[in-house]
Amino acid sequence: MKISLALGNREALSPQTARGCVATNLALPGFGSLMAGRAIGYAQAVFTVVAFALTVVFGVKFILWGLMNWSKIHDPQADPVETMVAFWHGARWALLGMALFAVSWLWALATNASILRAAPKNEEAGKPPKLT
Repeated sequence: MKISLALGNREALSPQTARGCVATNLALPGFGSLMAGRAIGYAQAVFTVVAFALTVVFGVKFILWGLMNWSKIHDPQADPVETMVAFWHGARWALLGMALFAVSWLWALATNASILRAAPKNEEAGKPPKLT
């Protein structure tokens, strides 16, 4: 299996290929842009991978923190402001990763519109004739 980060062909995409690039961009922002031959896909892909790494690493740390501080969090006598501050300190990096992923997804959504606009609208050539 050969993996390559080279750009796809920059020539006009068929509507079916454009929809495949859009679907890939919805799942993994940036990678569909690369398939469509857009250089901006490199930045989108890096943004996506960094966001995913932040979410996973700090999300696991937050879950472990929550398990270790379970009794403190659910203590009815505990100061709620202190508990929320501790909660924020534990969750902020994981939430940042989620926010960055949302930004990369919206960025890829804008690129998706560009990919679909660039695809020719003539799909009649590849369709079988209609039966009446």
